[in-house]
Amino acid sequence: MNEGRRIRVGVVFGGRSGEHEVSLRSAESVMAALDAEKYEVVPIGLTRQGGWLSSGDPMRALKAGAEALDETAIVTNPRGGGLVTVSVSRGLEARTALEPIDVVFPVLHGPYGEDGTIQGLLEMANVPYVGAGVLGSALGMDKAMMKTVLRAAGLPVLDWVAFIEPQWHGAVEQTIVEIEARLGYPCFVKPANLGSSVGITRATDESTLRQAVGLALTYDRKVIVERAAIDAREVECSVLGNDAPIASVIGEVIPDREWYDYEAKYANSSTQLLIPAPLSAEASDRTRALAVTAFRAIECAGMARVDFFISRDESIVLVNELNTIPGFTSISMYPKLWEASGLPYGRLLDRLIELAIERHDGRSRLRTDR
Repeated sequence: MNEGRRIRVGVVFGGRSGEHEVSLRSAESVMAALDAEKYEVVPIGLTRQGGWLSSGDPMRALKAGAEALDETAIVTNPRGGGLVTVSVSRGLEARTALEPIDVVFPVLHGPYGEDGTIQGLLEMANVPYVGAGVLGSALGMDKAMMKTVLRAAGLPVLDWVAFIEPQWHGAVEQTIVEIEARLGYPCFVKPANLGSSVGITRATDESTLRQAVGLALTYDRKVIVERAAIDAREVECSVLGNDAPIASVIGEVIPDREWYDYEAKYANSSTQLLIPAPLSAEASDRTRALAVTAFRAIECAGMARVDFFISRDESIVLVNELNTIPGFTSISMYPKLWEASGLPYGRLLDRLIELAIERHDGRSRLRTDR
């Protein structure tokens, strides 16, 4: 692929998600850390409305709150592999081929980026991309389906109740009774398809439960309510690889508030990250093994951060969730855990790009004829 030139890496960021700002921070860190001697970075921004920014300075435009400045979209090339820009104002015939992009690095958190949508576009375009495929991304995004698959694979998870908006409005009282009977209070109410603790509420009684569901439904039509892990430690593990994934050291998160919310993750410097986590060797090894098993269970590829709850006596380890495009900011756990494991940020990006190309090459060898 290199042929004596730098690898062209399309870094995609922004998007139609409540995690838009986090995506911009992650993408800035990724683009700054990519080795300029190895890579030519092609910034590709997505506005909150879904418009594409592929010229000028997309990062600067999105930070300024820009909508689509040039009426374009990026779609698959109907005459072969690759991507083309399409002028919306002049119709679908006004296509301009993008200079070939060797690999795409999606840095899109949440819906319309981490959920299999852009992965499907890139599969159709036959372009290598970093991270999980369509299925792994979709399962990793939908917390209810993720838990269903993890439990089917024999992994320990917290109990939950999930429902879509019509079910809630059609049977509010019945749903509340079910939640109270199966989960009790406190419980956590979340949009099923979102991350970074956006739209999440800790409900402590029926009144706060009703309010929490109302908030979650402003972000997603599907809501998941989870049993709270009382007095548990929150630890995280980074996984890297395709067919032979490996796990990093374990890190522990100690927020200075009741739970690890958005402010604690991105705005509160007093949140403590303990790397490596002060766990026994047995608990650490068991957690790392569970991280790899969970990674394989939902068919991840490339990368994922796996979050856990561990009881104080270390006798219980529960899988909380997987993040298939974890945060890549300067304070994010995924790169920090690999740095502590001996893989610095720049080399981690190299490895992720290598894995993307490796996975694409493997799929390209499959037959498409009868």
